[in-house]
Amino acid sequence: MRSYSSLALVLGSLIVGCGVVAGHQNHGHGGKQIPLHEQEYVQDSVEELERKWSFEWGFSGVNSFAHLEHIKCLTTPDTPFDIGIIGVPFDTAVSYRPGARFGPRAIRAASARQTSFRGFNARAAINPYMSWAKILDCGDVPVTPFDNFVALEQMTAAYLELGYRSPLSSLTQRPKLISLGGDHSIALATLRGLNKVYGGSVAVLHFDAHLDTWHPSKYPSPWPSEQAQFNHGSMFWMASNEGLILNGSSVHAGLRTRLSGADWADYEDDDSQGFLRISSDDIDDMGPKGIIDAIMGRMGTDTPVYLSVDIDVLDPGLAPGTGTPEAGGWTSRELIRILRGIEGLNLVGADIVEVAPAYDGVGEQTALAGAQVAYEILTSMVKRGLRDMGKVAEVPGKGGKGGGKDEL
Repeated sequence: MRSYSSLALVLGSLIVGCGVVAGHQNHGHGGKQIPLHEQEYVQDSVEELERKWSFEWGFSGVNSFAHLEHIKCLTTPDTPFDIGIIGVPFDTAVSYRPGARFGPRAIRAASARQTSFRGFNARAAINPYMSWAKILDCGDVPVTPFDNFVALEQMTAAYLELGYRSPLSSLTQRPKLISLGGDHSIALATLRGLNKVYGGSVAVLHFDAHLDTWHPSKYPSPWPSEQAQFNHGSMFWMASNEGLILNGSSVHAGLRTRLSGADWADYEDDDSQGFLRISSDDIDDMGPKGIIDAIMGRMGTDTPVYLSVDIDVLDPGLAPGTGTPEAGGWTSRELIRILRGIEGLNLVGADIVEVAPAYDGVGEQTALAGAQVAYEILTSMVKRGLRDMGKVAEVPGKGGKGGGKDEL
């Protein structure tokens, strides 16, 4: 995690009239200031260079997530980390609008205002960027756009490579990865990797307008192909058949999709895979708290959970930049409220997928929502580690008055 100096100290070091600048005294005879360019140059120490130049504004720096240190983790096995942000720029398994391959880049750009010096999350009473976890932007998986069979192998290999690494901290069994998609099919590679690394199936918490448990035959083609079974609407069907999903503990949330054919066959297929379905409309009757209670009641706090957030769970009026938009979705506030309420889950990995910036608005609202979702997930992962340590933090009451203890 990048260490930032105090803004005041950094700016103060750049003011010529305030003493020592660039390692030089700026006063001449009689206290007269000597311009910096007329002084004898003296090389600064590494510590002084870090103090002066390590700071980044939200609008400066290279395009890493939240200005995190960027390391190509796949090629640097000697650099340990606890949580990695990994881009997966793949979108050749979509059924409608392409463009999610540019999602990782867009989400990273939208995260620019997230910095360690202003990263404190008031709801959790922690700054995830300044806590126990070493968090890196691990770069992207260089996924081929020409061969989906090879692409799936590449993505799976990447998750195995990173998943088997040893974390820096003892608070996590394995490094945790938050994937920036990419279309939703990338979840199959993740689940294959998690199954191997953790030695068993995991529950899936799936925020989406669509089921994504469709039998591949629901995507009919006069030119059938076994490889075409791998797509962004059938990857959970494949994962369930492979025994990767802990059926009976998994949840869909935010559903509002149309179904195939003229009956309930899609729901019957979904039932056979053991998912609890929570529709988008349910929030009107249950409220966010009811959704939270349903999820936590189903999954508990010990079950290993993979959290998968398709950005199209949001209404396209608020998040138009996605490949398969469906009217009638949740607001970003509702989704974030629910994510905050399920912070007690035992997350072993997560993704934010289907951000397709070509269809986004001029304010980049879809990418901004994706970046905030990543921040909330990251916060919950860090907070879970603190809870496991038995740490407790003071959290102010409503309106900032009073105080109370919130177990971390």
